[in-house]
Amino acid sequence: MYDLLAGKQGLGHSVPLSKEEVLQEIPQIATDNLRGGVVYHDGQFDDSRMGISLLQTAWDYGATAVNYMKVTGLLKDQNGKINGVHLRDELEPGSYQLQAKVVINATGIFVDQLMQMDAPEKDHLVRPSQGVHLVVAHSFLGGDSAIMIPKISDGRVLFAVPWHDKVVLETTDTPMDEFVLEPRALEEEVDFILHTAGQYLKTQPRREDVLSVFAGLHPLAAPKKNASEEKMKEISRSHKIVISDSGLVTITGGKWTTYRAMAEDVINKAIPVAGLPANKCVTKDLPAHGYQEKTDRSNYSYVYGSDYDKIVEIQQEDPGLGNRLHPALDFTGAKVVWAVREEMAVTVEDVLARRLRAIFLDARAAIDVAPAVASIMAQEMGKDSAWEEAQINNFITLANGYLLTPYISNNAGVSLT
Repeated sequence: MYDLLAGKQGLGHSVPLSKEEVLQEIPQIATDNLRGGVVYHDGQFDDSRMGISLLQTAWDYGATAVNYMKVTGLLKDQNGKINGVHLRDELEPGSYQLQAKVVINATGIFVDQLMQMDAPEKDHLVRPSQGVHLVVAHSFLGGDSAIMIPKISDGRVLFAVPWHDKVVLETTDTPMDEFVLEPRALEEEVDFILHTAGQYLKTQPRREDVLSVFAGLHPLAAPKKNASEEKMKEISRSHKIVISDSGLVTITGGKWTTYRAMAEDVINKAIPVAGLPANKCVTKDLPAHGYQEKTDRSNYSYVYGSDYDKIVEIQQEDPGLGNRLHPALDFTGAKVVWAVREEMAVTVEDVLARRLRAIFLDARAAIDVAPAVASIMAQEMGKDSAWEEAQINNFITLANGYLLTPYISNNAGVSLT
């Protein structure tokens, strides 16, 4: 059935495996009561790196992107139609007004906040649900295949997935009360994942084995009045487009695998609102920035695609930037410089969380390299030592939220604030 649904886009045939074949694929799987398995194929990617590539693709075709600029209100004309936004600079003091023919609300889990700027009386479209991810060493699986247990003790699914030479353990789905920028894992979620993973792995992962713990929020459809919790349906997999009376175009839900169809749908809806010519979409087969037909995934550099050659040039100009920042991380100083010059990184968090993913792979190692990253960025951006120290302090505080026990590196030379 899985192969049938995938059709021509399938990545390989699903086949049953004997116990011995399962052990070849996943050497560290528990053998008690193991009878066999089924291999099926799925895609894997780095979501942040994909987002950066799409941003750079937009630049390539003439778009203007602005980072750290928060929408604080909507502008409307005398007829009540939206014709722009109020903006506040989150880095330097300043507020602005930006005129627009159409405003598209593609703010993910925060869509309701913008919709209520338009019409405060409107009901919420979404409510949050939290998933938690624990990152451990690759040795807990011992192979390149993932584990998917289709039904664990409480009926949910358990995943143990190789990712950037680590393993991500995940299964939780917990309703929450509010959307926040930095969701945190609940202790009971962490304990449940560790305990459950230990039932399927030869080695029981312990709290001290966790290199990073992070949580993500996805939207559930907000319950209608008098609706029961059982009637709530998840909208995160399929997208929904809403156009308000004032012309605000909102898209919510969806998934990375359908992002091009989502973009095409929302632009087709926005065109008549803006009074723009209805040109045919040309992005279906458009290569993303950095596209390469073949990549070598033996190290982290493959995420840069064809841009990696330019990072090598930075290393050749300053050989010191070619050194790895930490033995546990496959990152160099040149990649920090690249993040500042070409990827709109302006804080240490930008680099170590949103560009290089270090905080997600090994939060302690990320804390260790924070001073070196701050120093490289300060030199590149013309910042002083006070900026460096503030950035290191801020990052250490953030990164300790990705650990089960606090950690202060001797390299950092600063205390938590």
